[in-house]
Amino acid sequence: MGLRLRPVNAEFYDLFTEAAEHLVVGVSLVAEMLSESADKEDVAERMRAAEHAADETTHAIVRKVNSTFVTPFDREDIYALASGLDDVMDEMEEVVDMILLYHVKAMPAELLGQVEVLQQCADLTAAAMPRLRSMQSLDDYWIEINRLENAGDKNHRRIMARLFSGEFKALEVLKLKDIAETLESAVDAFETVANTVEQIAVKEG
Repeated sequence: MGLRLRPVNAEFYDLFTEAAEHLVVGVSLVAEMLSESADKEDVAERMRAAEHAADETTHAIVRKVNSTFVTPFDREDIYALASGLDDVMDEMEEVVDMILLYHVKAMPAELLGQVEVLQQCADLTAAAMPRLRSMQSLDDYWIEINRLENAGDKNHRRIMARLFSGEFKALEVLKLKDIAETLESAVDAFETVANTVEQIAVKEG
């Protein structure tokens, strides 16, 4: 197998790390939004700013691809990874926006368990992105994200069972169901990112 020419410029890796760090901020705002004492308008405003910052990082990655002759790995994989990271942030921003717009006051405790899964996914992803540079020690990352996604699925089933237990009024069930499903989508989006990293590592390994 011939040697693959790799650029010395580390900016791609730095940008992916930056994108993942935005997710750590985003999930902390989701957790804050679920608190009954939160100033929801303020949290939503900070989430909009965080989502905008994440978009700027995504645009920077795309601009870097378009202006770079030799990329660290395939261009389509760079686009896929950047898009996947951006999708996670979009899902989390949607959760915060729903809580604000739906005027949700009380949250089932089970939702907090799903946010804890998101927090673990965000921390793992932020830790994994710098390792793209060497493509080493990444298998533990996607294996653990897969495990967390399975835990998220179980959490989601418990949340649905609680919502349809008769404890909540019909309108509240509809609101909380939307929020729960978007939280699950955010967990799924983290798994998509991990799967993309695995595909990149297999190609480059």
